[in-house]
Amino acid sequence: MHPSSKHAALAGAVLAMLTACGGSNNTNGFLPIAAPPPASNPPAPAPATVDVKLIAFNDLHGNLEPPKLSITAPAKAGGTVAVPAGGAAYLASAIADLKAKNPNNAVVSAGDMIGASPLVSALFLDESTIEAVNAMKIDFNAVGNHEFDKGQTELLRMKNGGCAKNTALEPCRVNKSFPGANFGFLAANTVKGDGNTLFPATGMKTFTKDGATVKVAFIGMTLKGTPNIVTPAGVAGLSFKDEADTANALIPQLKAQGADAVVVVIHEGGTTTVGYNDKSCAGLSGDILPILDKLDASVDIVISGHTHRSYVCDYGKTNPAKPFLLTSAGQYGTLLTDINLTIDTRTRKVTAKAADNVIVQGEAYTSGATTVALTDQYPTFGKNQEVAALISQYLTIAGPLVQRVVGSLTATATRTQTASKESVLGNLIADAQLAATSPVGKGAAQIAFMNPGGVRADLAPAGDGSVTYGQIFAVQPFGNSLVVKTMTGAQIKAVLEQQFNSGANTAAAPKVLLPSKGLTYSYSLSAPAGSRISGLSLNGTAMVDATTYRVTMNSFLATGGDNFTVFNQGTDSLGGDQDVDALEAYIKAGSPLAPPATDRLTVLP
Repeated sequence: MHPSSKHAALAGAVLAMLTACGGSNNTNGFLPIAAPPPASNPPAPAPATVDVKLIAFNDLHGNLEPPKLSITAPAKAGGTVAVPAGGAAYLASAIADLKAKNPNNAVVSAGDMIGASPLVSALFLDESTIEAVNAMKIDFNAVGNHEFDKGQTELLRMKNGGCAKNTALEPCRVNKSFPGANFGFLAANTVKGDGNTLFPATGMKTFTKDGATVKVAFIGMTLKGTPNIVTPAGVAGLSFKDEADTANALIPQLKAQGADAVVVVIHEGGTTTVGYNDKSCAGLSGDILPILDKLDASVDIVISGHTHRSYVCDYGKTNPAKPFLLTSAGQYGTLLTDINLTIDTRTRKVTAKAADNVIVQGEAYTSGATTVALTDQYPTFGKNQEVAALISQYLTIAGPLVQRVVGSLTATATRTQTASKESVLGNLIADAQLAATSPVGKGAAQIAFMNPGGVRADLAPAGDGSVTYGQIFAVQPFGNSLVVKTMTGAQIKAVLEQQFNSGANTAAAPKVLLPSKGLTYSYSLSAPAGSRISGLSLNGTAMVDATTYRVTMNSFLATGGDNFTVFNQGTDSLGGDQDVDALEAYIKAGSPLAPPATDRLTVLP
């Protein structure tokens, strides 16, 4: 065959194949060649680490308005500078500013957010504070002892909302549908009779970055000594377990749930001898230390409170076996703790952690003859307008009551303790409570006692001597009522002996009750326990063990508050006025009233 004939035959065969394969529309007469798949970049590896920011505060105590406090901070040119600090509207802005620096963040409070609050919060059962913190968009609050001031039922209302009346004050006076907290309450060591915790024990927050995920677990607790420092009726049926034991038992569960970092948020704390952000943490002491020394070493951060002190401590320098980062942000929203963690996404461990206490500088203030101006040496935060408007709403309603003049004093009555542990204001309050419960007639009170922890502010008259209701409410913000009981001389002496073993106090740091006028005695810290009180007299006459006396106390003490359990032995109880009303009536009746001397107690060697 001629070569050209061969080529033609081959072409015909190929054409037949194309036709059979449905390729007759291929005008070139050749099989189509599939295009290679587009090149794809390999997936980016997950980041080796994820940075997480924790923002913490503690002991806000309903301080919505700036508390007229300053932080002593290092000055750029050497020395120190006073920086005005606090105010919920500024606190909200400071939190937002820190949040903006890392979207992977969590905000927590280490307790006493409410309770022992100024009037604009306390007058409204702290609803205003819960609403303000709602606007701050925090995550968790580990309840403190003051959250129990008005009882657990009222505390549950703070979390869940509603307008049920659980106290002498009317709820929902401003917001007729109080929403409750939009953040979690944690109470790992507060256990009900059925074995469950009053609030959840823990919280978990998940963070992602470029496909990597890490989890941070929070254990929230209050101090186990809470029953000794709050009204017993408020914690009836609850038990407060050991803090370290509680946390240690929870850690394996949290690790099993994928926790890469564990943070203990605890309403217990310590003190140091250095400044608010001094990382040396020199002189660290206090009730937090034995807890830290028992705590599982896998804990990464301990955020603390209760002592109203500020510190940032590498506890590993104190106890190398316990390498915790320990922090506290002082009090009243004057500081925030900015904590930064680096978590390794492969080992699932924290590889770096650091913290700074940030001053919440908002506005200048004047207190007495002292003005504390804003300083450009530290950042200043603007007002969060939502929080500012909320506070303004509550202040408008409270304003006329706050500004009402109740009487006058000839001098300032302070709560500063003398060598005998008396205070002018404490004695004044005791006198007011005696006057309110000693009308002529059967059962009239002869003695009154005031607990020092219930005196929350000095009482300083204006230039003309006038004192307002807002001031006396700040002095006694708890809303306690007065109670009169019959007690024997022996029982009264036993109560006074309890001053040297009350709550966390010892003979070295007694919690001395403030007595009304006419009651005098001596005490010796070096005498054996049970025999420290001597010379107990009423109006110059020695008191007799078997004789009965009528004794006034507030409702906190009446049920054994501050561990003064002997008050429970009193009989024939008779209820009285609110404590703040008694103080108002006493100042009004005596105006211009001269504050009393502090000469009722004598300290012996």
